Amino acid sequence: MDTRTSPYRLRIERVRDTLKQQGLTAVLVPSSDPHLSEYLPERWQGRQWLSGFTGSMGTLVVALDRAALFADSRYWVQAEAELAGSGIELVKIPTGTATHHVNWLATNVPRGAAVGVDGSVLGLAAAAQLRSALDVAGIVLRTDIDVLDAVWPERAGLPMAPVYEHLAPQAPLSRSAKLAQVREAMARHGATQHFISTVDDIAWLFNLRGADVSYNPVFLAHALITATGAALFVAEGKIDAALRAVLTADGVVVAPYAQAATALRGLPSDAVLLIDPRRVTLGLRENVSCRVVEAINPSTLFKSRKSAAEAAHVREAMRQDGAAMCEFYAWFEAALARGERLTELTVDEHLSAARARRPDLKGLSFGTIAGFNANGAMPHYHATPESHAVIAGDGLLLIDSGGQYLGGTTDITRVWPIGTVSEAMKRDYTLVLKGTLALSRTRFPRGTLSPMLDAIARAPLWEHALDYGHGTGHGVGYFLNVHEGPQSISKAVPDVHMAMEPGMITSIEPGRYRPGQWGIRIENLVLNVPAQRPDATNEFGEFLEFETLTLCPIDTRCIAGELLRQDEVDWLNGYHATVFERLAPLVSGDALAWLQERTLPL
Repeated sequence: MDTRTSPYRLRIERVRDTLKQQGLTAVLVPSSDPHLSEYLPERWQGRQWLSGFTGSMGTLVVALDRAALFADSRYWVQAEAELAGSGIELVKIPTGTATHHVNWLATNVPRGAAVGVDGSVLGLAAAAQLRSALDVAGIVLRTDIDVLDAVWPERAGLPMAPVYEHLAPQAPLSRSAKLAQVREAMARHGATQHFISTVDDIAWLFNLRGADVSYNPVFLAHALITATGAALFVAEGKIDAALRAVLTADGVVVAPYAQAATALRGLPSDAVLLIDPRRVTLGLRENVSCRVVEAINPSTLFKSRKSAAEAAHVREAMRQDGAAMCEFYAWFEAALARGERLTELTVDEHLSAARARRPDLKGLSFGTIAGFNANGAMPHYHATPESHAVIAGDGLLLIDSGGQYLGGTTDITRVWPIGTVSEAMKRDYTLVLKGTLALSRTRFPRGTLSPMLDAIARAPLWEHALDYGHGTGHGVGYFLNVHEGPQSISKAVPDVHMAMEPGMITSIEPGRYRPGQWGIRIENLVLNVPAQRPDATNEFGEFLEFETLTLCPIDTRCIAGELLRQDEVDWLNGYHATVFERLAPLVSGDALAWLQERTLPL
């Protein structure tokens, strides 16, 4: 890239021109939208447009004399490559929740100067922390300026994909029943109204789905719930007359998206509004003048705990997903043996096609990650036509993929040997596998805070002075976002809402990454269920365990057998027996033969 004509350098200069016009010294550009989403509609992908960094998380700061991008270890290699020539420095931070950009601003902006940020995409908690740090440093914070509107002439408008119903049997609980649950929670908080901005909460609560965000079946909306009714604020034209009539019959009024702020300003003075400070922006909160009660969205807790009926649909989705992977891997290994030219893009294309042939598939749950050797060492790597690897020679192929089915969301990572794998590769693979097995077999008291489980998966790696930079597990939605809270098996600071409860679905995905060489991650989704032993409820409470939902062989050719204990071998053999039993009726021919071979006991 010619560093003098880099489009990102030119865009940063346009930002600096706007800063001068507005009397600002710096601007903060978070990876965020008015709903504080993890995955953003195109309109709010300003950090990517300005910097060229395509990772899903990261924060950009542009000052008059320098610019910095803050990213955690999942993205360091990727960010260094994508920022080259942009003039933007990479600041390496420990986790995605780190706030080093706040200290950077307080340190690098002169006392008495002003920093800008778009308050409509800044969360309340983030705003409070930022304002506090800048106040101490004598720096003015302005939240009334959207710099992107001034510098991004081709900026996209609101997405206009239609909204549709998520219907029974895959949606076993009615919209009215879910609203009743939320209203009961409102009453416990003494609230007369409840405002929700989180798009997956809204999709779950109203049994609606959309396509405003890539891979996530959600739509942009806000909602205001009262004791007797509800208003859904969504762009005009997205809900047709028939669906509008269905919603009206359930006491839901459809209103224009832009009227959410007006509705908040119009709340009566005696109203008590329940809001989640972690899931509402400063811009919306500033419209409220009535009394406010702050607490987690009740829907966030409810939707995290899948019902027995939902769990049954998830199990079937896992069967279909597993069958698709058997068909793909059988084809892939045969094509490799024939000497066909295969690339990371080939993997994405054929695996996506295999999933598309399964019933009730609505799309992928995220962009497929197929990383061969060095590319697998970047946890969020994504092959492109301009930059991808040919799968040939010796090494490891990491494939992280998933689907969105009407009855559930899947997310699975497997690593496959290509040619001859080294002893070092086998050692790394086996240590990661031991971490997956250790946590998969764990029993724990109900209510255990999920971050407390993180060390169990890391212990086999820690024993060898190894670690990985991402979390061990994230919650997963029900035909919703592949990343969902409140539980998180990670090094996050625990809070009370992270308690593990029956029905929660979480990933288990430890990893080992050698930059420039290879990456390993073995991921299954698991369901919290009552522990299957006679004394599972005793004086210490009710114990839970994990039911492994994901159905796909874990490759045994990469295992260093001397590192596995017999009990670990027994668990793996039992898992493979279950995988064969559940998937065999759905596949035939080459796929069945592949499944039989890959599930042979050790």
